[in-house]
Amino acid sequence: MKNIQNLIRKISELNAANLFDKDFLLTWEKSENDLKQILLIAETLKEMRDNNISPKVFDSGLAVSLFRDNSTRTRFSYSSAASLLGLSVQDLDEKKAQIAHGETVRETANMISFLTEAVGIRDDMYLGAGEAYMREFGDALTDGYNQGVLPSRPTIVNLQSDVDHPTQSMADLQHLIKHFGGLDKLKGKKIAVTWAYSPSYGKPLSVPQGIIGLMTRFGMNVSLAYPENYNLIPEVEKIAAKQAKENGGSFEITDSMNHAFKDADIIYPKSWAPYWVMGKRTELLRNNDHSGLKELEQQALAENAKHKSWEVNEDMVNLTKNKNALYMHPLPADISGLNCENGEVTNEIFERYRIETYKEAGWKPYIIAAMIFAGKFKNPSETLENILKRNQKRISG
Repeated sequence: MKNIQNLIRKISELNAANLFDKDFLLTWEKSENDLKQILLIAETLKEMRDNNISPKVFDSGLAVSLFRDNSTRTRFSYSSAASLLGLSVQDLDEKKAQIAHGETVRETANMISFLTEAVGIRDDMYLGAGEAYMREFGDALTDGYNQGVLPSRPTIVNLQSDVDHPTQSMADLQHLIKHFGGLDKLKGKKIAVTWAYSPSYGKPLSVPQGIIGLMTRFGMNVSLAYPENYNLIPEVEKIAAKQAKENGGSFEITDSMNHAFKDADIIYPKSWAPYWVMGKRTELLRNNDHSGLKELEQQALAENAKHKSWEVNEDMVNLTKNKNALYMHPLPADISGLNCENGEVTNEIFERYRIETYKEAGWKPYIIAAMIFAGKFKNPSETLENILKRNQKRISG
């Protein structure tokens, strides 16, 4: 109880003001205190559940999910988060909705939101479109609320766009805080965010972009490594460099995985499709150019195959600080000798850190719940205090 009360006190002292009645789309749009508030609310909700205290704040209402790409961890994390707060999840299947018959975004947003408190959207397939879709959806919700159509304005949570994956990066940050013993302990730590080989193509840019866009906010030394022509969205790389300078950390881009791993405290190897490939892929998808897509896939896979050495193995780990850097991955990983012949990481290394990656993923339901919570309650510390006073057991008996 004392730990929960201490967390609530910290939330109150932050006085964060950019979360209530707002969507959570990009971490770099939020202030440092806003981000700290999400982390603290997430930890408070976890402490409550771990101590058999029900943190339900809704006795009815929907949390709508819209996944335009496949998902396991994020899909179930969103459902878990909604359930934790007392909301029922309704998945919007576009193939079964009137969207297939030309229903506009404006109509869809309003029709699904009459009794909805949160909308989680994953739209990472089209470069330049996913983020734009979420903002168009949000504008439609605001209009519906202002016109008296909706009794309240649902909060949108970005469950992964073409630009950012905030629920992943914030869960990763929470994991790092626990691993190293505090947010202040991360300042000066080196994190290697590197491309790694994959036998597939078309993986979104938003995970590495989310990591460099968040970790540079807290004074970390971020080393971004990728082969030539595998760059991320240039604007995001510029944002990371600017934030590193402002927050006492550093940001570099290198074409050497070895250089990035040298003396790193944390390694984050993850395959992604080059910026130019994702741009071309979007163009071909929009034009339904199937032959062009097949040609692009073969070209991209051939280029990937030139860089099979970009794999995390024992020799690479030995380059890191004390030969024991924390390995991180959003999962699922391409594991050499297990689910593919050659991949991002050897089975030996992945198995060594497998439980840690599960713990990393385990923060995502609480981060999503915190984003919904902060978006719906103007004074989250007061609401959490009332939950604590109520002391309703999650499991009776």
